[in-house]
Amino acid sequence: MNSTNEGSRPTLAGRIVTETSESIAWVRIDNPQRHNAMSLSMWRELAQHVAALDASPDVRVLALTGTGRRAFVSGADITEFATLRDSNEQVIAYEQAVSDAQNSLATCGKPTVALINGLCMGGGIGLALSCDLRFCTETARFRMPAARLGLGYSIAGLRRAVQVLGYANTADIFFSARNFNGTEAQRLGLVNRCFPDEQFDLLASAAVNEMGSNAPLTLHAAKQTLRHILDEDQISSTDVEQAIRACFESADYREGQLAFREKRLPVFRGQ
Repeated sequence: MNSTNEGSRPTLAGRIVTETSESIAWVRIDNPQRHNAMSLSMWRELAQHVAALDASPDVRVLALTGTGRRAFVSGADITEFATLRDSNEQVIAYEQAVSDAQNSLATCGKPTVALINGLCMGGGIGLALSCDLRFCTETARFRMPAARLGLGYSIAGLRRAVQVLGYANTADIFFSARNFNGTEAQRLGLVNRCFPDEQFDLLASAAVNEMGSNAPLTLHAAKQTLRHILDEDQISSTDVEQAIRACFESADYREGQLAFREKRLPVFRGQ
């Protein structure tokens, strides 16, 4: 099944574009005039799109990327702050929209992967950290500029950073607000894989498609188990055990064994 959702708002306002190809949902941040900065409406749209894709039986993996090669996500759209992130009520509403978008990725029952090409700053790093995996180009440019903007960062966002980077590296990028490239991002543990720029599209897509060919019930069970390990309040042990048991009771489990004996690639159906 191949489908595309181009959104209803003009491109100039920024939008979230989704396309499903085979078993992969490609979710694209589309606001190139502002280096793919996230507007308030885009934060809200992203949460809605991810929830819909999570519920789709045709999707096994979500890949989050940005339009063009100049940016993944340059952060929140600062031009909106004076009108939409000024009063206490506005700040609360805005932070809720950001939290909903990030949580939609973090709690998605399917693997989520951030494909980072170009700028990845502020809210872009927050979105990337909300994904299970992060791939980038060697020349991708990262920065957490909160300390240069005078804004406070959420507890949930910093918790994710510490879980991925550790305390010292999280303190480094937040306290310094410095720039660093993809090679250093991999050294810090912010990204899982760093590819040469000229091979990024090919290698990153191949890695995502390889995940999508694996048994979806196993992918779901693994993600639920990982979330339980990080925070037992997120997913109960009963839910985790049910997800694991579903793997062994599935036709895919029998298919995996048969394919191994026949020395061929398995064809999984999520059943």
